[in-house]
Amino acid sequence: MKITLRGTIWLFTILIFAPLIHGQDLSKYRNFSFGMSVASVSKQVDITATELQLVHQRPARIEELTWYPPQPFEASRPAEPVEKILFSFDNGVLYRMLVTYDGSATKGLTNDDMIRVISAKYGVATRPVTTVNFPTSPSYNASEKVIARWEDGQYSLNLFRSSMSDTFAVVTFDKRLDAQAAVSIAESVQLELQEAPQKEAARVKKAADDMEAERQRNIGVLRP
Repeated sequence: MKITLRGTIWLFTILIFAPLIHGQDLSKYRNFSFGMSVASVSKQVDITATELQLVHQRPARIEELTWYPPQPFEASRPAEPVEKILFSFDNGVLYRMLVTYDGSATKGLTNDDMIRVISAKYGVATRPVTTVNFPTSPSYNASEKVIARWEDGQYSLNLFRSSMSDTFAVVTFDKRLDAQAAVSIAESVQLELQEAPQKEAARVKKAADDMEAERQRNIGVLRP
């Protein structure tokens, strides 16, 4: 009787916590894992690394790659719900993913609906009163209100609704790498502000030099 009772308790525990055990891996989104190289991500999405956008160059190289998942052609298959994924790299290492859902795929869904769908994969969510920042993406405000969050000591996945387009999205990141990149981005912005007057002066001088060179060429070939 004791063995049966112990077995029943064990089975009940497994049934209760099975979704959490199965769905707690926050180190990846789909087949993309934090720490992947630019080359690995580019190969997986079939996009050449030359399509990377350089956001900041110093003190760290911050780059981004946008991927639009192909939509299936067969009517019997469900449409791909993700419109695009923005991959962010710090010195060639993937540290953040911004996943934007297609508006038609989530039309009519409430915040609670989205939380239930994501919780089926990642486990129980929290609903902190906080925001998540977007230091490089002009598609969103500098920060957005978090609807729900799934996290552990190393990773964080945040559901939000864009205040600009009213579409659902999630931003997921490696906490350590994201904090490291945030410091580099802040330092880079300061460097760019300090160097802006010098760069503008150089731009104006080059434009004037180019104009003078064009003037001299035209003087040499112009015939009345």
